[in-house]
Amino acid sequence: MPYHFLEVAVTRSVGAAQADMGADQIWLGADSRPSDTFTEDETAFIASRDSFYMASVSETGWPYVQHRGGKVGFLKVVDQRTPAFADYRGNRQYISAGNFAANDRACLFLMDYVRRARLKIYAHVERLALDADQELTDLVSDVNYKGRAERIFRLRLEAFDWNCPQHIIPRYTEQQVEQAFSPLRERLQRLEAENATLRARLENPER
Repeated sequence: MPYHFLEVAVTRSVGAAQADMGADQIWLGADSRPSDTFTEDETAFIASRDSFYMASVSETGWPYVQHRGGKVGFLKVVDQRTPAFADYRGNRQYISAGNFAANDRACLFLMDYVRRARLKIYAHVERLALDADQELTDLVSDVNYKGRAERIFRLRLEAFDWNCPQHIIPRYTEQQVEQAFSPLRERLQRLEAENATLRARLENPER
């Protein structure tokens, strides 16, 4: 059954909270198109991310949010319903890995701070050994990364949604700042070279 994101997110208690605030009618006319299959827009957005936030839930009901980062495109879209990524060794707490063993539900937030865009994903998470699916392991692995991969997380998309840009403050990576200032830096270097040449001529007019 195809789901729209709000069909998953809006439980009885969420609906009651919306009603208390007079917001329950707002979403009745919301776009009800199924969102359980990535389109080209979501695929391209995911491929351009270098990080995301991933929430899991423990056996005691406590949520845990983890930041995942890597090279641009480290979260792969295997097909229209299957994102996947390699799980590299970190601080060795294994909180997310343990939570997913008991409850495979996850929620991912993918942010583009520059364009003020946010993609939310509900998914079920499957932990795979590195030798369980060699083709998938090859797809998500980065041979140039020095970290040690310990497992693969393969996700099954349940629903996604795009959030509004409200309150998303633009932030820029070091690489983006460098790209933006590179033309200015080159122009400054040319101007400094021209100034040096002019000063030399003024100091030595006979030359």
